[in-house]
Parts: sequence; C-alpha cells; structure tokens
Amino acid sequence: MRRRDFLIGAAMALPLAAEAQQRQRISILHSGYPRRTAIKLLFDALGKLGYDEAQIDLLGGEGDSSRLTALVDQLALRKPDVIIAITSPAVVALKNAKLNIPVVFAFVPDPVELGIVESLARPGGHFTGVTYSEAGLGGKRLELLIDAIAGMTRTAVFWSSSFPGHDTALESIRTSASARGIEIFSRPLGGVDDLSPAFDDVLRAKAQAAVFMSDNTMFGHRKQVADLALAHKLPTIHSFPPEARDGGLMSYGPSNDENYKRAAALTDRILRGARPSDLPVEQPTRFELVVNLKTAKALGLTLPPTLLARADEVIE
Repeated sequence: MRRRDFLIGAAMALPLAAEAQQRQRISILHSGYPRRTAIKLLFDALGKLGYDEAQIDLLGGEGDSSRLTALVDQLALRKPDVIIAITSPAVVALKNAKLNIPVVFAFVPDPVELGIVESLARPGGHFTGVTYSEAGLGGKRLELLIDAIAGMTRTAVFWSSSFPGHDTALESIRTSASARGIEIFSRPLGGVDDLSPAFDDVLRAKAQAAVFMSDNTMFGHRKQVADLALAHKLPTIHSFPPEARDGGLMSYGPSNDENYKRAAALTDRILRGARPSDLPVEQPTRFELVVNLKTAKALGLTLPPTLLARADEVIE
C-alpha cells in the first residue's frame, strides 16, 4: 500500500471511530431524585472522558419501587451499552431483572452482602462499581456529634428499615455509643408524613442530637428535614454534603466527587472493551466533613475550633 493511500485510510477511520463512540449509550438509573443530588458531578466526569450529554439518559425512581421497576423494564427494551446504577435499590432492581447489560454502581454500602457481586476483588457477572462504606461510618458520625456537643449523653438515630445498610450502620452507632456511655434512641422513619411525628418523639425522648440516615425519599426532602431539626433545636449529622449545605449541622462521608469520577472511569473502561467481571469493586479513599456554621449559630452552638479545623468545608 502506498503511504498516501494509508494516510487517507487512517484519516477516514478517525471520524468513523469518533462516530462509533458517539453511538454508545449510557443510562443512569437513580432510585431517588437525581436532579436533587450532585449528579452534575457524574455528567462532568463523563464529559471529561469524551461522552456527550446527548449520549446519556437519566432516570429517577423518586423513591417509588413500582416506578423503579418500570424504569428497569424500559432499560431492558432500550438496551444501553452500560448502565450506571446509583444507590442500593437501583442496583438490586437491576440484579433481580437479570439484564445482560454491564452495570457500574455507586453509593452501594455492601454489594457482596446484597448479592450483587461475588467479592470485591472478583465481582463476576455484569456488575462492578464503587462502594459507599455506610456501615462503618455510623460510629464516626456519632463521634463527631460528641466532639461538637459538650456533655452529650443521649442521641437519636433516624433510619429506614427498608433501606440497605441502615440496620448495619445502626449497630455501628450502638457499639460506639456503648463504649462512650451514650444512650441511643432509635426512631425508624415511615415516610415524609412521619417526619414531624418522628422529631416530636425525639424531643420527648430528650435526645440532645441526632444521626440522620437518609433514604432516597428523605434525601429529596432534606430541606424539610433541616427545618424540622432547627424548629426542634436538634443538632443533626448526615451522610451527604447537600444535607449540610441545605441546613443540617454537619455531614460526613465519602467524597461525592471522587465516587462519581471513579464510577465514570469504570464506565469508560467498559465502553472501551473491559468486562465488569474483570474490574475489581473500588472503595472510597477520600472522606469529607462539612460543617454548617450558620445552623450552629441558629441552634446556639459554639463549635470547638479543633472540629472546625478538621472540616473540609465550612458554611458561614
């Protein structure tokens, strides 16, 4: 082949390769309210890897299991090249549907216990992703409340019995509380209508603070949660930065930015030919503490300088 013919052929192949990449479809399945989350971080991460928003579908279950099942049925018909599943209910729904489509998950506390993967090192099947480590963080969040509130002896825990990982996190909090002589008042949440009665129960129990574990519905109504906490003069610590930014006293958990970037990178590797079964499940390495000083002042709290010095973000 003459050099000129080779160069022309190579030049023609480049647009064809770019066009092939543009045809690849990514579907993001979130079991909650994706537009009320930091989902833009995921779109930004995918964009930096060359994937245009026009290639990406965003589906939200809005905390409704029937809606989530219907969305999974839609995905079975659409057959995207890869699905990014956000939170445990989304990935469990996909697992149960037995779709033959690669799945990258994020914000899933224990994919092995849920039966999503065989092990973190060797996932097997069509699933891989990034864990969330919710269970081990319950005790850490309690410790941060102890540091923030001098003389605290009783703490409430709001949680959802139907959300994967919450029961394990509750046990982590109980273990940490027992070692520090802190009483725990456990209050399962039944839904948005149960929020106001739940805060009234916590007030009657004379809890001095609360660890609030959100499910998809509660996260979508985080401003209402923050308003109720302030009305009841109850300092709260949460899992995700938007909960602190919208009025909670603090949040502590794995970096959203890191989780989304790593999920995007795994997605990119799969679209370039890697098999999910060959990609080990990744675990968070960056954890962020967000403190809302405006809320602290409204609650009449003076937070220790040592706590503020540890914060990755302070809202004033």
